[in-house]
Amino acid sequence: MSFPAYYSVAVGTLIIVQWIFFIATGNVAEFHVIPLEISLHITAEVMTALLLLISGFLLLKRKKKAIKWNLLAQGMLIYTVINSSGYFAQLSQWLFVFMFFVLLVLSIISVFTLLKGED
Repeated sequence: MSFPAYYSVAVGTLIIVQWIFFIATGNVAEFHVIPLEISLHITAEVMTALLLLISGFLLLKRKKKAIKWNLLAQGMLIYTVINSSGYFAQLSQWLFVFMFFVLLVLSIISVFTLLKGED
């Protein structure tokens, strides 16, 4: 289960780093326009990131139920990359849409790897 584990840890880390950077540099204009919506969006993404990190480390340690937790985390990630790609598509920022498409494909690969029980 090394691909889903390392992928989960990497993406979980990047999500947290991204939001810390955006918030610290004041690059979340939505706080002034739709503060509740963006706060809940960030909360959902941070929860996704934390579950990716925890379940990724559990997979690396080959802990019982790690696969089930990581499948949940991958499902959360799949939702968030689809949702986020809509935001960037609306802004015609196609590079970000492509990045989210790649993440979607990698998440689907992770899910199939976990379900098949292969490495």
